[in-house]
Amino acid sequence: MGEFELIRQYFAAAQCAQAGEGVVLGIGDDCALLAVPAAEQLAISTDTLVAGVHFPAVSDPYLLGQRSLAVAASDLAAMGATPVAFTLALTLPEVRADWLEAYARGLNQMARQCGLSLVGGDTTRGPLSLTMTVFGRVPGGQALTRRGAQVGDLLCVGGELGNAAGALPLVLGERDAPAEIAAPLLAQYWSPAPQLALGQALRGKATAALDISDGLLADCGHIASASQVALRLELERLPLGKALQQLLGLDGARTAALTGGDDYVIAFTLPPAALDALLKAGWPVRVVGRVEAGSGVSLHDRHGNDITPGTRGYQHFRETP
Repeated sequence: MGEFELIRQYFAAAQCAQAGEGVVLGIGDDCALLAVPAAEQLAISTDTLVAGVHFPAVSDPYLLGQRSLAVAASDLAAMGATPVAFTLALTLPEVRADWLEAYARGLNQMARQCGLSLVGGDTTRGPLSLTMTVFGRVPGGQALTRRGAQVGDLLCVGGELGNAAGALPLVLGERDAPAEIAAPLLAQYWSPAPQLALGQALRGKATAALDISDGLLADCGHIASASQVALRLELERLPLGKALQQLLGLDGARTAALTGGDDYVIAFTLPPAALDALLKAGWPVRVVGRVEAGSGVSLHDRHGNDITPGTRGYQHFRETP
């Protein structure tokens, strides 16, 4: 099967590839054309997932289709953007009809869930890798960035932490767990739900935001650096799920939440006066700390002792001595 036949059969005909709001021209030309309303800005982000690095080389292609788009769409959520479209650059070691059909179904499922239209991309031969570029729109000047945290703000997250990290040994076959424990953790790993609606609700309220992909401690460091403030995390406030604690115990669950990554939950800073309205509206906001003068990120126990671990989160390229 040639490249263009592959695109036509498995992707161009998918429901998510049909023109959606904001898409003037989709698959089939040299470029896609997107329409951005007046006074709005285009938000763009690219994510690459590589077999053996971001997911096991042997993975369920349907679940992989969901995960590969969800992790990219989460960046739109972190910016408070409304989803518009995405492109897919797919590198395959071989053409397998069963793999492509399942992957395309999973991709289409997540695209519909996120409100994203597939508008183009590329296919090549090589080691399995998946590159998504997502496009969203946001009212001018209202995008959430990492720069605006203010001393006195609350540090918040949009839900439970550590579930995907807890799932990793299950994904890799390193351990087993009863279905009632494994199922919610595996669902968070393979089918994370980008917090798109929460991100839009935080426009005009949150002072800084990002999505947690490399671990709470590591990612909060980006907010602290960009905003030139210090973030103080409180160990007792970490939102931990029941299944995670059953699998790893309390200490293991806390480690997963702090350094595990792959949560794709929004972390954000918020003026205290804005918290009550968000809670009353039903948003899953959990306070985990506060913004202080200074720099960096620290973790404190119930007695106020600094217990910041040396390991902060995942890094692709670590410096070696």
